[in-house]
Parts: sequence; C-alpha cells; structure tokens
Amino acid sequence: LVGLLLIGVAAWGKGFGIVSSIHIIGGVIAVGFFLLLIAIVGLIGAIHHHQVMLFFYMIILGLVFIFQFGVSCSCLAINRSRQEGLFSSTWPILSNKTKTELEKNLDCCGLLNSTADFHTFQAEFGCLTCGEKMLQHSDEALKILGGVGLFFSFTEILGVWLAMRYRNQKDPRANPSAFL
Repeated sequence: LVGLLLIGVAAWGKGFGIVSSIHIIGGVIAVGFFLLLIAIVGLIGAIHHHQVMLFFYMIILGLVFIFQFGVSCSCLAINRSRQEGLFSSTWPILSNKTKTELEKNLDCCGLLNSTADFHTFQAEFGCLTCGEKMLQHSDEALKILGGVGLFFSFTEILGVWLAMRYRNQKDPRANPSAFL
C-alpha cells in the first residue's frame, strides 16, 4: 500500500504541477516501485511457504524500517531555527531564474528579513518574505510527513514480525498429518 501510495502521490504531484522536478518524481516513483516489488516478494514467499524469499523479505523490510524510522524522526526533530538555517544556506546557491519563479509562485519577496524589523519591512514592501511563507508550509509538511512515516514504519516492523512467525510455521501441504 505504501508503494502504491508513493507512486500515486508522485503522479498526482506531477499532474497538478505541484512538483516540477523530474528527478524528484522519478525518485519517488522508484522508491514506490521498489516497495511494491518487495511486497510482492513477501506475498509470493508467504503463499508458497518459501523460506528464502520470506527471509529476504524480512531483511529488506527491516532495513526499510530502520531507514524510514530515521527519516521520520528527523522530520519531526527539525525545528524552526534549523529550517531557517537550511533555507539561508540554500538561497544563495539558487539561480536567479529559480528565485524569481519562487517569488512569483509564492507571491513573496526575498528570503528572510533578518536585518530590519519585520513589520517595517512588510509595511514598506507590502509582501511577506519567501522564507516566512516557506517556513509556514515546511513546518506543517515536516510534521505530517514525520507522523505518517512513523506510522508506516511501525506497520513495517509488524510485517517483519509476521513474516518471521509465518516463516517458522510448518507447511500444511508438506505433511498434512502433522497438524492432526
């Protein structure tokens, strides 16, 4: 389900023009496809009581859990000052075209106004800074992504536990009289 969700969100973001970077779309679709492939391996392994497939499913799903848990905790741990630092370090390396496009799309000007009083700046120029707008959206997005990622990481650990339990069961087709 997570793999299908990632593929669907990437297609939705591209279709509505929310995300314009082909690299980001391609990466999200690749991760979704990888998770879908791993789920199919686990399903086939469970249907056929295939010990090796279930073992690799458990290992890969365990690694995905560790990675996703770490990323989710990182999303929840990034506070406003770290976000400001990230935006401040990234803004100077953006091209002028990207900055202009961002300012036009967000209806803002500049990154952050750290030298003057914010209210004076807003009164003089009549617009919010791009940094303020991005901080509002990024804070909310990071909390949502962290929470959803944390939820799905614990469902993955449940999948590892269930695969381990199912892997250690005897195959009823191998010796039906063993279960009587």
